Amino acid sequence: MDASNTSTPSQQTASAPTGAGTGVTSDERVWRAGKLEPMPIRPLPKAPPSIHLLGPTVFLVALGVGMGEAYMWPRLVLVFGPEIRWLFLIGVTLQAFVMLEMARYAMATGESIFFGAARVFKPLMWFFFSVAILVYIWPGHLSTGAAAFEEVTGIPWTVTACVGLILVGVVFSLAKVIYPLLESLLGLLIGVLVVGTSVVASIVGQWSDVTSTLAGMFHFGYLPDEAMSATWFPVLVGAIAFAGPSGMQQMWYTLHLRDSGAGMGAHIPKIRGLRHAGEQEAMPSRGFMFDTSDPEEMKKWKGWRRWVTFDAVLLFWGITMLVTVSFTVLAQTAARENPNVGEVIRGGDREASLTAMADAFASAGAPVLHGVFLGFIALIGLNATLGLFDSFSRGQADMTYHFVPGAKRFSVSKLYAGFLWGVITFGILILNFGPADGPGAILDVLAFLSTFAMGAYCIVLLLVNNRMLPKPIRPGIVQNLVIGFGAVFYLGMLIYSLFRFGVVI
Repeated sequence: MDASNTSTPSQQTASAPTGAGTGVTSDERVWRAGKLEPMPIRPLPKAPPSIHLLGPTVFLVALGVGMGEAYMWPRLVLVFGPEIRWLFLIGVTLQAFVMLEMARYAMATGESIFFGAARVFKPLMWFFFSVAILVYIWPGHLSTGAAAFEEVTGIPWTVTACVGLILVGVVFSLAKVIYPLLESLLGLLIGVLVVGTSVVASIVGQWSDVTSTLAGMFHFGYLPDEAMSATWFPVLVGAIAFAGPSGMQQMWYTLHLRDSGAGMGAHIPKIRGLRHAGEQEAMPSRGFMFDTSDPEEMKKWKGWRRWVTFDAVLLFWGITMLVTVSFTVLAQTAARENPNVGEVIRGGDREASLTAMADAFASAGAPVLHGVFLGFIALIGLNATLGLFDSFSRGQADMTYHFVPGAKRFSVSKLYAGFLWGVITFGILILNFGPADGPGAILDVLAFLSTFAMGAYCIVLLLVNNRMLPKPIRPGIVQNLVIGFGAVFYLGMLIYSLFRFGVVI
């Protein structure tokens, strides 16, 4: 019986014994979704308390509080004013809805959204496998942070970025279990970033900066003529994609949910570091489903939805908005301290916004604060890179293990390590022999390519959640309309830029 049928899991049984090692017997209740192996029915774990501090959302917050908030949007504010931030509000709110819908499938099945895409149509999954390589081989966040570090120390940004890449690889290779280490590291870094940006903004900003920043969030429709030019519209499109976690980061979030044991992810083994790859448990060949006809199971499901909604609204949306408000206040202070900075940026100096905001921080009364701020930006770059490289490796390893013939002779941990060191090696080559325009150019490439991936995953999300899940836990009309708007919003901007200006970067 297909997943689009109205029947519940309790009414379905496997029609014949499946292959060895699947754990499904001929009389076991299953949920059939697409043409891949059916999902056995298992108990849904009880949800933890809704109010919590850390969890898988720390990955989205870490990736969301990155160079978009600290670099790309302050740059736009310096050129166009705080009124441009209404586009940020739309972008980050849309991302919160996407997060909830990604979590719907992952928590219900223990599978990644990539596996869900394969259940709909396998080429969809291979499309994202290819897009991930195309987009995330570019070390944009780390290189921009390294450029800030160069201003402080004089060490060439390429050297710092290469050392940072190797450091990321060593840390993850030595970890016994990847998830707890990454959660702790990113949780610490996010705490520093949130507190730090708030303190900085309160020191150097004015109340008028805060009020204009908040008012700019609701200045809907503001688009100066210059923003619609071939020079700035592609940059604006990329910045909207960077309003929160960009590109495929939301898709990777489903893997972090699984590794954290959220929902049916509790039935899936966790990924280990390369040093402990021999201890990796065997991964099941599919996920699991809970009995949606059981009132007690549905009660637990609602508990999990409350848990992830708290993450989406307060931890993800709230923290991302707080940090970007702080950086917008800094940008307005920078405009007062350096009245010509907007013209300098228009002239092609991408990194001028960082220098100007460092000057604004130093205006608090101590020249040393200039270097402190730039060191802060370098930390943001490292923070984002930790999350991105782990997520890229996790996603590619998951798809390879399940769908590349012969890949299961390697453990998921070894595949994870292979992709991790592969992207690190390529990143080092790009840093030394890549775009001549420097780190800002690399970040702009990454941002615009991310927009394409985001429009595509909105379409896939609609297909997966409305066709592969039982009816009682499918999204409602509001969620579907918002995700549909996301697909039109991201892909529409991309197509408009291509046909109106003939450029995508």
